[in-house]
Amino acid sequence: MAADTYDVIVIGAGPVGENVADRVVQGGMSAAIVERELVGGECSYWACMPTKALLRSTAALRAAQRLPGAREAVTGELDAGAVLARRDAFASHWKDEGQVSWLESAGIALYRGQGRIAGERAVEVVGEDGAVTSLTARHAVVVTTGSSALLPDVPGLAEAGVWTSREAAAAEAVPGRLTVIGGGVVASEMATAFAALGSRVTMLARDGVLPLSEPFVGERVTASLREAGATVLLGAEAGAVERADDGTVRVTLTTGELIEADEVLVAIGRRPNTQDIGVDQVGLEPGGWLAVDDTLRVVGDDGQALGGGWLYAVGDVNRRVLLTHQGKYQARAAGDVIVARAKGESVEDGRWGRHVASADERWVPQVVFTEPEVASVGLTAAAAQAAGLRTRVVDYNLGAVAGSALHADDYQGCARMVVDEDRKVIVGFTLVGPDVAELLHAATIAIAGEVPLDRLWHAVPAYPTVSEVWLRLLEAYGR
Repeated sequence: MAADTYDVIVIGAGPVGENVADRVVQGGMSAAIVERELVGGECSYWACMPTKALLRSTAALRAAQRLPGAREAVTGELDAGAVLARRDAFASHWKDEGQVSWLESAGIALYRGQGRIAGERAVEVVGEDGAVTSLTARHAVVVTTGSSALLPDVPGLAEAGVWTSREAAAAEAVPGRLTVIGGGVVASEMATAFAALGSRVTMLARDGVLPLSEPFVGERVTASLREAGATVLLGAEAGAVERADDGTVRVTLTTGELIEADEVLVAIGRRPNTQDIGVDQVGLEPGGWLAVDDTLRVVGDDGQALGGGWLYAVGDVNRRVLLTHQGKYQARAAGDVIVARAKGESVEDGRWGRHVASADERWVPQVVFTEPEVASVGLTAAAAQAAGLRTRVVDYNLGAVAGSALHADDYQGCARMVVDEDRKVIVGFTLVGPDVAELLHAATIAIAGEVPLDRLWHAVPAYPTVSEVWLRLLEAYGR
């Protein structure tokens, strides 16, 4: 049987795969994309969009409650059913017709089924009916299969039918009691959401809450969760899990303490979706992360591109940064470099070149939609020190800015910038406080652009906005 042939074949139709294929087509080449579930991937249906929809209504209610006049206009309780219905709309009711339509309009071919590498530039697609379609790529195969929730090896956990991030994002009802195992971003956001929706939340944060952030971040989010009625057990670890006949889930801690819940959410990390995509055909271990070079080509243990460089891995699956926006950033670089190589054009693979994902190294922005919000980019103070940089850390009370006082009564927050003293540029920036997410991109530009402090002094923040914190930080630094 003849194989369908395209310039590029992408395995995985999440936002990363869609962006790779789109850049390839925009570059004048043909692309096909293979998807075994829903076109749009994890972000569209079980992560970014539905989870933020769960959190937004509660954030808006809190914002109104902080302002006299608006506070008096808000009556009654949060309508959990309405929140879940809005979440359903943002998840497109778990149907992908809209995204399939976009693929068609973009000129990208779609193949439904399990995609597997079958050899050099060859992919087989196994449909639900078992039928096999063979595809051949003239130039590149790109793996963008993403990641899945990691379940720890805790006795009884797998058998108990616990939630992962998927079940939490798509929950049809709010459990009366929810135990969250983990303290990272997903655990913290879902604890925030379900506590606001009415669950009695218990959080088992073995390594602390948001342990990779600046220490003051975890402290403030922990305090806020407790104020919202959640029980946060720092250092606690599940030793065994069991679901009783009546549906109650019993979590026994390693200390022997017993916690009962209606549902248990496990959010301790991710694993790559490479178990069944044929990576063994190129000498790699199924289920492992795919190492890549700076232009996103898959490499072997020697750091050299496999098989002449036709295989790429983009997004979560390469473990560089497990964030959708960074995956899409990588996708733009990968799609463009595939086109450049196919056309014999020069490859810009130096630092900050068009065909590399330089920002993955130290310049990654992230927002955590907890209460309060957390926005950060670059290195923490500890990470900068560990990297050998000579730094100075400057903190400022975000609540002391005039714009913050106008934004909400009794505004509580903190801003930190980490300065590389040898180059006089900012290498890390963290904000924690109500509605700080939209302040982040200014910091991202300052850090990625390596803007000298002397020039930042002339970037005048509008008054009265919360962005005036930039001026206050520079004044505290001594500019």
